[in-house]
Amino acid sequence: MTMRVFVGALLVLAFAGCGPNADARYASGYSDGYAAGYNTTCQIRSTLVEGDWDDKNYASGYRDGYVSGAQDCKRKQDE
Repeated sequence: MTMRVFVGALLVLAFAGCGPNADARYASGYSDGYAAGYNTTCQIRSTLVEGDWDDKNYASGYRDGYVSGAQDCKRKQDE
């Protein structure tokens, strides 16, 4: 596991414990986005996600997770 993934996971867990709903929705979006970004960039497979785009916390987490997942895929390909 790369340091970036580890730190990202810690941040998601930290945010998930802070507030009742908003942080949990961000964490859910981040997780979905990370999987989609990694799998799409590495051309592994399509990824089913919740896709609650009307929830700003989910959508924000998804965007952040997608970028992180795509970056980790690219970094792994460069190794």
